[in-house]
Amino acid sequence: KKSFRHESLQDAASIQEIMAAISAGIAKGKVSFSDEDDKIVMRPEGLLHMKVTAAQEEDRDRISIRVSWQVEDKQGKKKKPLRVSSK
Repeated sequence: KKSFRHESLQDAASIQEIMAAISAGIAKGKVSFSDEDDKIVMRPEGLLHMKVTAAQEEDRDRISIRVSWQVEDKQGKKKKPLRVSSK
């Protein structure tokens, strides 16, 4: 398992630039995230699952956008097919 996490305060224009870069990367099939501590490269392909949530709490509003996809098995392992029988 490899992960990347970055937290910072940004103004609205910076957030727009970051989201535009993510969008462009998804369109090209390659999204890279990096900071001074870590780096991860992802290659979105096929059908992507998207989940959007929005919440308003007392003094904080939040938008969460989650995009995920299945990664093709690079080791050549074939997934076992599902078989269902009523016999």
